[in-house]
Amino acid sequence: MQFIAIEGNIGAGKTTLAKMLSDDLQAKLILEQFADNPFLPKFYKDQDRYSFPLELSFLADRYNQIKKEIFNRDLFYPLVIADYYFSKTRVFAQNTLKRDEYHLFKKIFDMVSESIPKPDLYVYLHADTQKLLENIKKRGRDYEGDISESYLDHIREGYFNYMKQVRSFPVLVVDINKIDFVRNNSHYEMIREVLFKSEYKLGLNRLILS
Repeated sequence: MQFIAIEGNIGAGKTTLAKMLSDDLQAKLILEQFADNPFLPKFYKDQDRYSFPLELSFLADRYNQIKKEIFNRDLFYPLVIADYYFSKTRVFAQNTLKRDEYHLFKKIFDMVSESIPKPDLYVYLHADTQKLLENIKKRGRDYEGDISESYLDHIREGYFNYMKQVRSFPVLVVDINKIDFVRNNSHYEMIREVLFKSEYKLGLNRLILS
C-alpha cells in the first residue's frame, strides 16, 4: 500500500487521524491547504455569492497539490497519507453550486480528474451530525461558526452518493461514533489495525468500531 486518503465530513477528525498515522508510520503527509483560501470565510457568510469562486479555487489547489506530491514521490517515504482526495472537490461543489454552475464546474473537473492518482485505500470517517457540530465548536474556527446541521447533512449525502459509485479502488467507511481515537490510544490502534491488517474489495466496504 502506497497511497491512503483519509476523508470525512467537516469535523470528523480526518486531519488529526492523518497526522497520527503519518507520525506513527513515518509516512509522507499531505494536508489540504485551505486556511489561506480568501473565499472560505466569505462563503460561510454568503454561500450564494461565493460558492463558485470557492469551488474553482479548491479544484485548482487540490489538483496542483495532489499531482505534485504524489508524482514527486520521496523514496524515503514509501507510504503517502493525505487528509483529502481530489473527489472531495466534486462532492462539495454538487452540494453548494447552482445547477448551471455545477454543470460548468463538472466539465472542468472531468477534464482534470483522469490524471489524478487513485488511492490504494480511501477511508471515510463517519460521525453523526451532532458529533460533527460538537467537534467544530471545540476547535473554534470563527469562519465555521455558521455551519448548519442541514449543510453537514447535505455534504454527508454527497459523500455517500459518490462512494456508492466508486469501482476502481477500495472505499472503507468507518463508523467512529462510539470511539475517540484522539484521546484513547487503544481506539487509535484499532483504526490503524483495520486499515493495514485487512484487505478490502474494490468499491464500498463498511466497518463499525466500538
